[in-house]
Amino acid sequence: MAFVQFSQVSLAFGDRDILKNVTINLQTGSKVALTGANGAGKSTLIKVLAGLVKPDSGSRAVQKDSRIAYLPQSGLTHHGTTLIEEADKAFEFGYEMQRQIDEIGDMLKNNPENTNALVERQSELIQKLEDSNWHRRSALAESILLGLGFTRADFEKKTEEFSGGWQMRIALAKALMQTPDILLLDEPTNYLDIEARSWLEEFLQNFKGGFLLVSHDRYFLDVTINEVYELFGGDLKRYAGNFSHYEKVREVELQTLIAAYEQQQQEINKLEDFINRFGYKATKAAQAQEYQKKLDKMVRIEIPESLKKIHFTFPPAPHAGRLVLRMNNICKSYDGNFNVLDNLELTVENGQRLVVAGRNGAGKSTLLRIIAEQDKAFSGDVNLGAGVKIGYFSQDNAETIKGNQSILDYLESVAPLELIPKLRDMLGAFLFRGDDVYKSLDVLSGGEKSRIALLQLLLSPVNLLVLDEPTNHLDIHSKDVLLKALKDFGGSVVFVSHDRGFIEQLATQVLHLEPGKFMYYPGDYVYYNEQMIARNCLEESGSVSEKPKSEAKTDLSSGESSTKLSWEEQKKLEAERRKKEKEIAKLEEEIATLEAKKAELEAKMADPAVYSNGEKAKAVQREIGEVCAKIDEVTEKWMEISE
Repeated sequence: MAFVQFSQVSLAFGDRDILKNVTINLQTGSKVALTGANGAGKSTLIKVLAGLVKPDSGSRAVQKDSRIAYLPQSGLTHHGTTLIEEADKAFEFGYEMQRQIDEIGDMLKNNPENTNALVERQSELIQKLEDSNWHRRSALAESILLGLGFTRADFEKKTEEFSGGWQMRIALAKALMQTPDILLLDEPTNYLDIEARSWLEEFLQNFKGGFLLVSHDRYFLDVTINEVYELFGGDLKRYAGNFSHYEKVREVELQTLIAAYEQQQQEINKLEDFINRFGYKATKAAQAQEYQKKLDKMVRIEIPESLKKIHFTFPPAPHAGRLVLRMNNICKSYDGNFNVLDNLELTVENGQRLVVAGRNGAGKSTLLRIIAEQDKAFSGDVNLGAGVKIGYFSQDNAETIKGNQSILDYLESVAPLELIPKLRDMLGAFLFRGDDVYKSLDVLSGGEKSRIALLQLLLSPVNLLVLDEPTNHLDIHSKDVLLKALKDFGGSVVFVSHDRGFIEQLATQVLHLEPGKFMYYPGDYVYYNEQMIARNCLEESGSVSEKPKSEAKTDLSSGESSTKLSWEEQKKLEAERRKKEKEIAKLEEEIATLEAKKAELEAKMADPAVYSNGEKAKAVQREIGEVCAKIDEVTEKWMEISE
C-alpha cells in the first residue's frame, strides 16, 4: 500500500510556528480535506508533503516507488507545445518505467547471476505500468481534457494561446493523468466552471489512490472527502466525516472557547475605550497606563476565523414594483454570424433570485452585462420596472480600485453613514483583518481588489443586484456571510456562480443557457438539476428530439422547462431528500454531543483525583471506551445514509 507520512514535523518562519509536531498519514484510499484560516500554512503543509519544502525537524517517509502528484494554487504556465503534446508529458513516468523494463530485458539476455531478482523487478515494473493506465494514455488524456472543459478543437492549439485560468486546467489535467498513488491539490476548483467541478467530483469519488486537497467549495468537499484535518496555530487535528460534519463537531467542541473569546473581547473593548477617552487627562493618566500594561500582558484568545460570528445586512433596497426586468427577443453576436444569445426572453419579478447557468461560452456574462447596461451592442428590448436601481459586480470592477488611500479610508468615503461603524466587521468577513484594513489600494492584488469592489457594491442602496462570480476570491466563511446577506436582501438578484453549494442555497429560479438557446426553470437549483438529468437521460435514449426555438419560447412563457417530471414525482423526490437530510442532521447532532461527552471524560481523566485512584480511573476509562464505540457506530450509520 502506497503512503506518505509525517512524524513530529515542525516548521517555523522567523518567530512564527507554521507546523508544531505535526503527524499525518496519507495512504491508498485516503480522501482528505485540509482546512484552516487564510495564512494558517495550508499551502506550506502541502509543499512539505510533496517534498518541496524541508521541515526544521521531524521525519517524512514515503513508500518505495510511490508516485506523488502536486498541483499548486496558481502560477503554472505552458508553452512551446500543443495541448495534446503537453498532456503527453504527464506520462513521462511511464516512458521511464518502460525504459527500465527494456534495460532489464537486455540484461537478462546475458544470463546474469541475479536472474531471479531481475525477473522479479521487471514483473513488478510491468504490473505498476499496467495499473497506471499508461498503455491507455491516449484515451485517458482525451477523457480528462474533455471532462475539464477542453474541446477536441483545442487539442492542436498551442498551449501559450490559453489564458491563465485554462493554463491551470492544463496543470490539473496533467496531475490527474499521472494516476498517482497520492494526489495533492491546492485549490483545484479555482478556475473550473460548475460542469468541470462536477466532473472532478466524480473523478475523485472513483479515484483509487489517496488524495489531500484544499478547497473553499463546501459542496465539493462534502461529496469527495471523508476526513478533515484542521491546521490552527501550527497544530493539526483530524476529524472523521465530511466537511459539514466537521464544522458542526468543531463548533460544539469550541463553544467554551468562543464564550471565553467573546468575554475577553468585551474586556479589551472596555480597556481600550478607557485608554482612548482618558489617556491624556492628568487625573486618569496613571490608571490608563495600568490598563495599557494589562492589555499588553494579556494572552489573546484565538479562534478559527470560520467560527467568528460576523453578519452584515445591505442598506434597505429602494422600493420597486412587482415587475423588475423584462427582456424581449434579445440577440447578441460577436462575429456577425452566430448569435450567442438568440431571441432570448426573460422576466424577473421583485424578490426573485435567478441564477444563470450553462457551460463557459454559453453567454452568461454577456447576458449579465446587457442587464447591467454595460453592453448595448445587441438587438431586442430591455425594460426595467419603475424605481429599479441596478448594482453590478464583475471581476473587471477590480480595475476601478486605484489610489493611495487605505482600504478603510476608501470604504468610509463611499459607505452610508449608518454602516461606517460596521465596516471593520464587514472587512473582516471579506478577509481583511487586523492591520490589513490600512493597506494602500495601490498594493492590493487583483483578488483583494475584487473583494473590495464587491463590498463597495454591497454598501450601495440598490434593488437589483447583478453579480458575476461574486464568490471567486472568498473563503468558505466569507461565502457564508455573503450568502446570509443576499438571502436577507430586500431586492432581486441575478447572478452567475460556479459554487454549487452557494447556488443551491440562494437561487429560486434558473435560466439555463446553451449557445443560441435558453430554457427557464421555475424552481430552485435542485429542481433544475433533476430536470437536466431527466432531459439528458431522454436524449441518450433517443426519446427527445431538439425543440425549435419557438417551442422553447412557449416553454418560457408558460413557466415550464422543456423536460419535466410530474409534479407528484417531484414532490416524492423532494420528500425523500428532506427525510434523509433530517436523519443526517439528527445523527450529526448526536455525534457532536458524544464528542463533547468524550472531551469531558478525557478532561476528567486528567484530574489527579481521578488518575491517581485506580478504581476511578478504570471507571472513567471504561466510559470513554463506551462513548468511543458509540461514536464509531453512529458515524458509520451517518456515512451510510450520506452516501
